[in-house]
Amino acid sequence: MDVPLNNQVFFPATFGELFSVWGKFPDAVPFAGGTDIMQYQGRRVPCLPHNLLYLDKLADLRRITRTERYLELGAMVTLNEIIYLGKVVPEVFIRCLEGIAGPQVRNIATIGGNLCHKGWRLDTFAPLLGLDALYELRNAAFARWIAASRFASMPESLALNERELLTRIRIPLEPWDYSAYKKFKRQETGESSGCAIFLVRSEKNALTGLRVVFAGGVILRDKNSESLLIGKRLPLDEKDAAGFIERWNTYLDGVGNTDALFRSSLLKFIGSCLDVLVM
Repeated sequence: MDVPLNNQVFFPATFGELFSVWGKFPDAVPFAGGTDIMQYQGRRVPCLPHNLLYLDKLADLRRITRTERYLELGAMVTLNEIIYLGKVVPEVFIRCLEGIAGPQVRNIATIGGNLCHKGWRLDTFAPLLGLDALYELRNAAFARWIAASRFASMPESLALNERELLTRIRIPLEPWDYSAYKKFKRQETGESSGCAIFLVRSEKNALTGLRVVFAGGVILRDKNSESLLIGKRLPLDEKDAAGFIERWNTYLDGVGNTDALFRSSLLKFIGSCLDVLVM
């Protein structure tokens, strides 16, 4: 990696080295795939932070582990590496990853980098939140696990403390009978405005699990609406489906400041997913 003069790049090989350097240079910025930092730079010599912590030598961040209950990904695992794992990865997550940029970018972009983008919630947020993923956050003293729902519970901020690093993502492998994914785009620019997922689990013709999540500029999930349908017999009654849509409409009223076109598109997506349960 070419670095402009007067910039310092550190290549820690262990977490001990990483946090030792970070303690001496508190302004240092962790660098993984670099797609976020480099995204809008057209210059031949990019503008980089003065101090960089290059994470490529930290083997633990590239580790992939699978058990019967979960899939665990190091934060430096690239998006294409996850796709290549195949059927072990929940289908809704695979669909999401395949819709991110092109293969060249996915060969570089990491799952940790996608999750740690500040401000806007990028594509992987919605499926990982819906799948009840857990994130390991590590600092110089200890590591802690946090639910995906708590990692970005406040707008434009993450649950990372000062000099704390996202190191692992743990995804439960509970089966879902039906899943759907949709990326929303801004009409004026064609850029992504967020992603939504719909997950359903059933047992003995009864609905036992339901998740509807949107993540972008805001995170939207109405657990009260979901609870109203849990336990209902399948196929779903049309009246129950219509009531679910109405509850989401009311929920969006409470959220406020939702673009009319986005609102209509989101409700249409939810309605099309419910149609599968009614049929």
